[in-house]
Amino acid sequence: MPRYALKIEYHGGGFAGWQRQKDHPSVQASVEEALRRLERDAPGIAAAGRTDAGVHALGQVAHCDLARDWEPFRLSEALNFHLKPARVAVIAAARVGEDFHARFSAVERRYLYRVVCRRAPLTHARGLAWKVPGPLDAGAMRTAARHLVGRHDFTTFRAAGCQANSPVKTVDALEIEEAGAEIAIHVRARSFLHNQVRSFVGTLERVGAGTWPPARMAEALAARDRAACGPVAPPDGLYLAGVDYPEDPFAG
Repeated sequence: MPRYALKIEYHGGGFAGWQRQKDHPSVQASVEEALRRLERDAPGIAAAGRTDAGVHALGQVAHCDLARDWEPFRLSEALNFHLKPARVAVIAAARVGEDFHARFSAVERRYLYRVVCRRAPLTHARGLAWKVPGPLDAGAMRTAARHLVGRHDFTTFRAAGCQANSPVKTVDALEIEEAGAEIAIHVRARSFLHNQVRSFVGTLERVGAGTWPPARMAEALAARDRAACGPVAPPDGLYLAGVDYPEDPFAG
């Protein structure tokens, strides 16, 4: 069966997350239902990451096996037709080898977290960013973030129910950008623990607000204790921004 990679964008509001669930809407189920409108017996799909309820994606990657030999552009167009009106879109499709796996072939995942610093309610960015009422010191947040880059035991920043075999991960980069009232936090790693990015952001917000000194981030990391973590940021501002592979399946 020909295998295809799909680059998928979605608004996480209204979904219980990426993963298919029996009694709740999911992004995975929406894409699989669209595929089965094209091929009734199309099997399930696998994705690079399982985003939680309310988390968005700019570049989730999934793969599927189909009976027909589809031209990739026509496949994406057909899927988008059947995905309506769900807030999910296939922004690219590509034919890949049978050894390609959206999850296991990935070498890096990139996440974006958006924070908007203002007292007024969000209108255009409602559900798409975390609104905090006061200004944040991005410089202090950058100082604190340096402690999180590299290979560490991230037990402090791991959800209690995380099913990863080990809390040890390598964070390749954690960058913080300021643009007016918005702060964008970019994190790159091969893989992440459950709630790791949101735990980072919630703790960095405490530093930016002046509640924590930057050095406390190192203390929290060294504690290897979930109780040492700051509050977990809400899902609204989190995006799976992209997934990288040894060779970009969508290039060209």
